[in-house]
Amino acid sequence: MGTVTKALSLLGLFSHTRLEMGLSELTRLSGMNKATVYRMMSELQAAGFVEQLDGDRAYRLGAELLRLAALREAAVPLLSVSREVLRHLCEVTGETSHMSLQRDGRLTTLTHAYSSRHGTRVAMEDAEVLSFHATGSGLAYLAFAAPGFADEVLAGPLTRHTPETETDPDRLRAALDEARRTGIAESVGGFEADVHSHAAPIFGPDQIPIGALAVAAPVSRMTPELKALIRAEIKSSALALTQRIGGFCPATYPA
Repeated sequence: MGTVTKALSLLGLFSHTRLEMGLSELTRLSGMNKATVYRMMSELQAAGFVEQLDGDRAYRLGAELLRLAALREAAVPLLSVSREVLRHLCEVTGETSHMSLQRDGRLTTLTHAYSSRHGTRVAMEDAEVLSFHATGSGLAYLAFAAPGFADEVLAGPLTRHTPETETDPDRLRAALDEARRTGIAESVGGFEADVHSHAAPIFGPDQIPIGALAVAAPVSRMTPELKALIRAEIKSSALALTQRIGGFCPATYPA
């Protein structure tokens, strides 16, 4: 990796479970030597990308990232547009909706929305890393990803998140074939127990998916009627979001 790539990879180590990290933890997680990590974190701190609290050696993400995020949103208002679509999905289905983005081989939630119709609902976190093989969002992405991406994912170690997680590559390929046929992927208890999710891919200008739109509900509430409603709404919403961000569906997508 080049110097810039190494520095950016340090920023990618922060997550909901690691909002603040010290030099030793950053060194351990990155696999770099301590002197290199210290030098890069010092440079990132000087540029405002990370910061340290007074008297605290732990680093956290800095305000410069907020400025860049605001500029990105001004140029391509993905966040505001997706939130509007997610609110619609919540109102119509009565269930949790969320959008995920793929970046550097990882699928993470960008934003989510809750319905007030039920007291019990599927809980989400923004910036949560989703499993490709165990979630509806991941399967929807893999089904239409660039050639070779799905094979690479399925050839690697496949984590069993719950007793229902499918880890057999042949069965997963069959699920991807079904997603390609219908345009919608489905997962039942694969990532979280008792969660039934449906997802459809969101495409960019190059007709390659950038992420997925999903609706997640408790298994106990997934009636045939609700399932049919979600499948219809998730597909039309994903197509609408693709168009609004300037994306194009490939000819192979069953629109």
